[in-house]
Amino acid sequence: MKTIFIVEDETGIRDALQLLLSFENYDVRSFSDVQAFNSRDKSIVPDIFILDVRLPDGSGTDLCNAVKEDPLTSDIPVMIISAHAKSDMVKKVCNADEFVAKPFDIDDVIVRIENLINPH
Repeated sequence: MKTIFIVEDETGIRDALQLLLSFENYDVRSFSDVQAFNSRDKSIVPDIFILDVRLPDGSGTDLCNAVKEDPLTSDIPVMIISAHAKSDMVKKVCNADEFVAKPFDIDDVIVRIENLINPH
């Protein structure tokens, strides 16, 4: 089973992603903020990170950079989701593999996740 880490402060979006992705047979771990993410069990390494840009105690782009700079997670895909940021801006400040604008189509997000986790 593939593991997904989600960092999203909006409870509705976080819960919906967790529920829908678990129906797709993913092990989903979600975090409401940077502090919760940084306190995670680091022995568990996901297959993908999904990060919101605006978090109450930091930025998803900063988390993206930290993930990409860590030798243990540098090869793991990062998907950024945001209602406020634009794809080109996000790509300038972090090396995310994918950008999804909110509101998003969950089926599209699932396809993008599968493409990142299982490249053809």
